[in-house]
Amino acid sequence: MCGMTNGGEAVARLERRGVKPTANRVLVMEAILSAQRAVSLADIEAIIGTVDRSSVFRTLGLFVKSHLVHVIDDGSGSVKYEACDSRDDCSVSDMHTHFYCEVCHRTFCLKTIGVPVVSLPAGFVTHAINYIVKGVCDECSAAGRGDM
Repeated sequence: MCGMTNGGEAVARLERRGVKPTANRVLVMEAILSAQRAVSLADIEAIIGTVDRSSVFRTLGLFVKSHLVHVIDDGSGSVKYEACDSRDDCSVSDMHTHFYCEVCHRTFCLKTIGVPVVSLPAGFVTHAINYIVKGVCDECSAAGRGDM
């Protein structure tokens, strides 16, 4: 559980959304928060290491339904999860650009870079925006692993 905090922020987030802060839920939320990037189910399992995959998966489903996290499809074949910044709801305003490194296969949140908002035809309603930039991250580039 390297890098994880005492769980206070995780508990507060769960309680704000009306989700009972069980031990497993707190562990999963804390893993997501401590990663400081979008994480997959496998990433979360590696961080906490003590909860079975099905429990983590069910918890993530509850978090998505409760608007605690949003899902990012970065095209890697493994969806990623990220905690919503908003205190009230995970909304389109929480959406930002993500960067997928084609070398180390990590997905980074670029929170300072918003996503383009498109005007939709009448009757269409936006619920989420998935904006992914793909390339080589700074660490892989500096290590010379970005030569493709």
